[in-house]
Amino acid sequence: MSIGSKEDVAPAVPPHGMVTPAVLARRIAAGTGEVPADLVIANARLYCLVTGELIDTDIAIVGDTVVGTHGRYAGERTIDAAGRIAVPGFIDTHCHVESSLITPFEFERCVLPRGVTTAICDPHEIANVLGAEGIRYFLASAERMVMDLRVQLSSCVPATHLETSGATLTAADLVPFMDHPKVIGLAEFMNFPGVIHRDAGCLDKLSAFSGRHIDGHAPLLRGLALNGYLSAGIRTDHETTTPEEAREKLAKGMHILIREGSVSKDLHALLGLIDRDTSPFLAFCTDDRNPLDIAEEGHLDFMIRTAIAHGRDPLAVYRCATLSAARAFGLSDRGFIGPGKRADIVLLDDLHACTVSLTLAGGRQGDAAAFAAREPVPVVGRGSVNSRRLIAEDFAVKARPGPVSVIGVVPGKIITGHLTRQLPETDGTLRADLAQDVVKVSVIERHGRHNGIATGFVHGFGMQRGAIASSVGHDSHNLCVVGVDEAAMAAAANRLIALGGGFCVCEGDTVLAELALPIAGLMSEGSFEEVHDALIPLRAAARSLGVTLGEPFLQVAFLTLPVIPHLKITDLGMVDVDRFALV
Repeated sequence: MSIGSKEDVAPAVPPHGMVTPAVLARRIAAGTGEVPADLVIANARLYCLVTGELIDTDIAIVGDTVVGTHGRYAGERTIDAAGRIAVPGFIDTHCHVESSLITPFEFERCVLPRGVTTAICDPHEIANVLGAEGIRYFLASAERMVMDLRVQLSSCVPATHLETSGATLTAADLVPFMDHPKVIGLAEFMNFPGVIHRDAGCLDKLSAFSGRHIDGHAPLLRGLALNGYLSAGIRTDHETTTPEEAREKLAKGMHILIREGSVSKDLHALLGLIDRDTSPFLAFCTDDRNPLDIAEEGHLDFMIRTAIAHGRDPLAVYRCATLSAARAFGLSDRGFIGPGKRADIVLLDDLHACTVSLTLAGGRQGDAAAFAAREPVPVVGRGSVNSRRLIAEDFAVKARPGPVSVIGVVPGKIITGHLTRQLPETDGTLRADLAQDVVKVSVIERHGRHNGIATGFVHGFGMQRGAIASSVGHDSHNLCVVGVDEAAMAAAANRLIALGGGFCVCEGDTVLAELALPIAGLMSEGSFEEVHDALIPLRAAARSLGVTLGEPFLQVAFLTLPVIPHLKITDLGMVDVDRFALV
């Protein structure tokens, strides 16, 4: 068998990880130094995830695989690392690409240059709007991307019976996707009450994916209830917010995914967990992070440098971002730079600051040329906002005796309080009370199912006038409007209907700022730079209304999530999450 020429090698690895004899022969020959490698990263300092040493070495690559380290190699192409530090590519263990407000292709352009070579996504948002069509769109995109986008099949479409989504996915709908090479397993099982109470639909999905990876989603779940949840085969959790909760879950065998998103910011609370002993059981994720925060702070690189800056051991931190993440999801081919591993490699100018200078994903450099070579994927979900036109009177709340349940926003958290407030009344209707920082919040069914609307009250926005609105409303993605006066709320909602989805800020009937998200009402058709630039005036417009929250639009999006304690709102009404019932 000839082993000296790439012409003897199949151009791609066959499905399901099978490697041809010709590919293996070339890898072995290049690894032993008998023939030149396809690519050599010369003069690197390899960061050893076993000992924390920096090792002077070349890194030899054939195709998408590392074949040599701890030595010197010749290559058909050479990148001179010039002493830069080589670490494995970063792995985002749980994200919703839709929450970045951009397509999977643009998400890749945004995060791959920052060192993210693998992202494990749940297309839960688009699936709740479009069903299986949304999953097919993500799989088609993943097949064409430079980075490795892995897909967890959305387990909760709809998330609960307390909201109206645009689709329903049963176990039978998910099973046909199970063996797709980009699919790992079942995505976050948000309906933890359904698991604990043995809901038949939940059990069907858990049974269908038994033996596969199943992601968890269990905020505040402790004690025997947690034991029952884990007994269903669920293995990870990204909703842990306190060290005490994390330690119990770790002790019971869960892998904790420490999250730092645009709204949910748990890194600082959980930093103390990260050390060499615990790092095999911890990983990092972003869950929901938009292009503005990525541009201003970073992505996983931000988490890494923040953790190190707060005194955490760099070896433990980089393990969390790479090796531990890979092992948690059964990705044994990555997370470590060594012969036989996938060539996901990040070159750093500075280890502690995590300054990325070059990223290779499967041996391919994440640059403009690689992005331009991707085969386009037709977008889906245009025309998915099918609400009737709203008027001010639609947002009236009939007065009733006694205090009113009010959602209490906690900045930096998606957990909300269940408050009660006595509110002013005019002509038999309840009004916002700015003195108590209580304004209205409405959810409008937008999938064309029943055109319903529910209105309640929320504390913590600081809003003094006008309204802000979003078609991103986890997880059913109905329209959500927060406002002081009903006319502005109607104007904002109607503008979103005209845009086909997005964000909008109104004062009276005047639109102050907007961003169109016409792909399923969730994603822009523009570049991440364009979305970034549009988010800046949106934030400024929200602040001009008095809003004090740092990320108001994603905060609005989580007001409608009825699987996160304690009080939420859907198109069917206010939801007491602790009782899992409408108020």
